[in-house]
Amino acid sequence: MRISDVARHAGVSPSTVSYVLSGKRSISAATRQRVLESIEVLGYQPHAGARALASNRSNVIALVVPLRPGIHVPVAMQFAVSVVTSARDREHDVLLLTQAEGEDGLRRVAGTSMVDGIIVMDVEVDDARIPTLRSLSHPSVLIGVPAETEGLTCIDLDFEAAGRACVAHLAELGHREIALIGQPPSVFERRTGFAERTVAGFEAEARERGVEGTVVPCDAAPGPVTAAATELLRERPGVTGLVVHNEPAVTPLLEAVRGLGREVPADLSVVAIAPDDLATEASPPLTSVSLPAEEVGGRAVSLLMDKLNDLGPPEVTLLPPRLVPRASAAARPALP
Repeated sequence: MRISDVARHAGVSPSTVSYVLSGKRSISAATRQRVLESIEVLGYQPHAGARALASNRSNVIALVVPLRPGIHVPVAMQFAVSVVTSARDREHDVLLLTQAEGEDGLRRVAGTSMVDGIIVMDVEVDDARIPTLRSLSHPSVLIGVPAETEGLTCIDLDFEAAGRACVAHLAELGHREIALIGQPPSVFERRTGFAERTVAGFEAEARERGVEGTVVPCDAAPGPVTAAATELLRERPGVTGLVVHNEPAVTPLLEAVRGLGREVPADLSVVAIAPDDLATEASPPLTSVSLPAEEVGGRAVSLLMDKLNDLGPPEVTLLPPRLVPRASAAARPALP
């Protein structure tokens, strides 16, 4: 189907159809209506460029996912796929930016008029990109929550509540000494928000419940995971519960624990903050707080569409954690 077919059906010139689509020239109401009716009858799909001219929008949003050290790419891509799928449902394409370009990258994308808005992931507590996002004319949404949120729109799992929920579950099973196997040291060094908030919730709930808690940042490769588990259980033999917030460390950690003569959950209960597929495919299946990538990505796109339409969404939206009990957590073993 070409623009000339529409012109022939409407009894006008191809240039008139183009002017109706682009809005570059004034066309009489009757002629415009005739062209639009022909477009509908023929099922003509205008080129994206023509739609952009007519609406002054590109129908493209940018998704900034800097693939920095410590980022677990499979989980990051779950969020990215959710954003892409939700954007397509709203007839928008997604420009994926994976380099850690920071402020310069944001200005470059915004300055070309390639995109209508920006979604930013891997948000740090004191994120250097925030002043630039505030200064841009393009609306933006953050998947993550920085320290200062005034004038920003943010969406994320409530990681502080997730950390609390994991501790509460173990405490209610009678565990009095637990440890958090956290994100890699590089993630904490750059003060990534979700990692810090999880630790804050873990430590606060442990204090309030009188539980002794230890935080262990951990690289995800099998060697460092085994070393961390060995050192933890040697120095803290009373630990009977683990919270794992490090997706690629889950499998090597379970293997390391077994190698140290501990059975899950008979000797050591494990609760994870992880995607459902990872939790259910582990052996044993893990009690877990789900990472709601599909919901977070979809809500981020919805919030951005609201901003594009001047609807004024809320500053911060935190999704409550959902803990699902499975086979990896049980009552604290009886003391010898």
